[in-house]
Amino acid sequence: MIYITRKFHFSASHRLYKEGFSDEENFKKYGMCSNPNGHGHNYILEVTVGGEVDPETAFVLNLKELKDIVQTSLISKVDHKNLNLDVDFMKGIIPSTENIVIQIWNIIKPLIDNGQRKLHSIKLQETENNYVEYKG
Repeated sequence: MIYITRKFHFSASHRLYKEGFSDEENFKKYGMCSNPNGHGHNYILEVTVGGEVDPETAFVLNLKELKDIVQTSLISKVDHKNLNLDVDFMKGIIPSTENIVIQIWNIIKPLIDNGQRKLHSIKLQETENNYVEYKG
């Protein structure tokens, strides 16, 4: 099996908070990330696809096709948006990096998987020091 990875970038804001909690309770749980006005990140997203090389095309998946899939189905919906307010697939979900990466997986997986290739992992880097990797 061969793995290919494409890197993407997007900027988005969010606020980590649990509805029903007071501002003090949210601050205790989420710290500065619960700022009522939110905060933003310049995210780095890596999408890795595994499969066998197609003898006809010499690709596991054409990287331009992967770019188009991720750009259309995801980046165009989150870039320069507020994840709490503007992004349908995050409605009612606390936008932690863990929850964001799971939602990304759920969106991209059906668009990539076929008999010869599978989505292998999604890596989402929130800061220089923090990232989450999800493998389904």
